[in-house]
Amino acid sequence: MAVPLLDINRQHQPILEDLRYVFNTALETSLFIKGPEMEQLEKEFAEYCGTDRAIGCASGTDALILALMAVGVKPGDVVLTTPFTFFASAGAIVRAGGIPLFLDILPDTFNIDPELLSKWLTDNCVVTNRGVVERSNGSRIGAVMPVHLFGQLADMDRIMSICNDWQIPVVEDACQAVGAKWSQKRAGSIGAAGCFSFFPSKNLGALGDGGMVTTDSPEIADTIVSLREHGGRGYIHEEVGFNSRLDAIQAGFLRVKLAHLESWHDGRRKNASFYSKALKGVKQVTTPVIRKNAWSVYNQYTIKAKASDRDELLNYLREHGIGCAVYYPMPLHLQKCFDCLGYGEGDFPVSETVSKEVLSIPVFGELTEEELVEVVETIKAFYAEKG
Repeated sequence: MAVPLLDINRQHQPILEDLRYVFNTALETSLFIKGPEMEQLEKEFAEYCGTDRAIGCASGTDALILALMAVGVKPGDVVLTTPFTFFASAGAIVRAGGIPLFLDILPDTFNIDPELLSKWLTDNCVVTNRGVVERSNGSRIGAVMPVHLFGQLADMDRIMSICNDWQIPVVEDACQAVGAKWSQKRAGSIGAAGCFSFFPSKNLGALGDGGMVTTDSPEIADTIVSLREHGGRGYIHEEVGFNSRLDAIQAGFLRVKLAHLESWHDGRRKNASFYSKALKGVKQVTTPVIRKNAWSVYNQYTIKAKASDRDELLNYLREHGIGCAVYYPMPLHLQKCFDCLGYGEGDFPVSETVSKEVLSIPVFGELTEEELVEVVETIKAFYAEKG
């Protein structure tokens, strides 16, 4: 039995008429950019996340860039994040004018290690008499950007405590964690700003691209509203911004899907629970570790296998029709485009190790029980054949 890694069509089938209505309405009204649909989505999304404001933009990458700029990251500022994540996390820092500075991750959750963050700041930074956090070389610390990887929030209690002590703004990269919680607080409602992607494969995906920034700060929100429209209003510009508006038709699609998001999360969490129980006896596999304060939405269900087995397991699953993928095979500090940062192999051992071990298997909510069993039995068969 073939089992896809993701089948968006299964999610769309029950809501096709609602999606078609959005499309037909856009054609009939010719309201394609911003407008009432986007304004209503922003309101509903802010209510869902528990923030005062939500500002739509063209993509999750743009959300990161806009949020970093809005919290005050200037050219040459350092932004601390992790190397084990999708490229956009560090790419957005560069596009905002900042310099990525990587810190290693926890080996079980794959999220930033808060104690490394605390130690790095203590060992390398001072607060100037102007209240600015600087490194010994004079570069300013512009922000800390934890990535909520695979649908589980980083330890936001500890991160916020550290960053509040240093008075450094926190920008949450929540592009994989819409609806996830830490201590009952939704992703995007804890830091100065939260960033979301509506890429079609996300738990809340558009029928194209889109993004959102959430915040409780009127200043940050107003800055993003300006920046997403070339840095001005009308034909008067105070700064150079972007063309990064969320299409009205995508906003309409997302409003339809937002109403179903919690039930879709329930499906993913149910499937994740099945896997964690069914794979418990497979000693060669480590299932996801979810921290006590976390409520994961399982954007991915990512297991760990021994590095010597991982690629063999990947190929075996694919040969037997089981969708799977490696997120991510090369940490960002080893990417050629970041050679200028001066990192090398061995600098972030946890990230380098898990990149050789991780493997994501199907977890989308519309999987059947037969398909879940097929995935588990195929994993077991691989190890049985290996003896």
